[in-house]
Amino acid sequence: MVFGLFSRKKAMPSVERLYGDIVAAARSPYLYRVCGVPDTVMGRFELLGLHVALVLRRLRELPPPADSLAQELVDRFFLDLDDSLRQIGIGDVSVPKKIKKLGQAFYGRADAYDKALLPDAGSDALEMALARNVIEKADQPALATVLAQQIRNQVNHLDNLDLEGIIAGNVFVSQAVSQ
Repeated sequence: MVFGLFSRKKAMPSVERLYGDIVAAARSPYLYRVCGVPDTVMGRFELLGLHVALVLRRLRELPPPADSLAQELVDRFFLDLDDSLRQIGIGDVSVPKKIKKLGQAFYGRADAYDKALLPDAGSDALEMALARNVIEKADQPALATVLAQQIRNQVNHLDNLDLEGIIAGNVFVSQAVSQ
């Protein structure tokens, strides 16, 4: 009984499947090789956060229980961040501070991407947000353009899914479409 107080909440199978799809999309070699995302801890964080933000954006547009799924997805994302920090050797005392910083970074970037995807945003708003946050080679704006096109493809695909479609999987289009 007491041990239940200290256990981590087990995510629902639909969240695990969805999160697995997000991780797979964020680890696509296309994004690193063609789009110029650095294959580093922070590069992977940026892509994972970007893909989570895209799904959360779509879930906000859907009726309940999409809001519950969104919260479970956020919980799963931060649990994964916590686990990853511990695996790379960050100590127990430092993990909460790092999670707080990563959380602030994630929410700031998610807000920037949401604004960049609004219909009245400038035509290069997404490119600028991606260049600033994801692409470390600011002197190569073409990379941000390629990544932005891929993200727009993802957004268009997500916008055509209902909650059942999101839960069922295949949330992201293959990068091969853009190659």
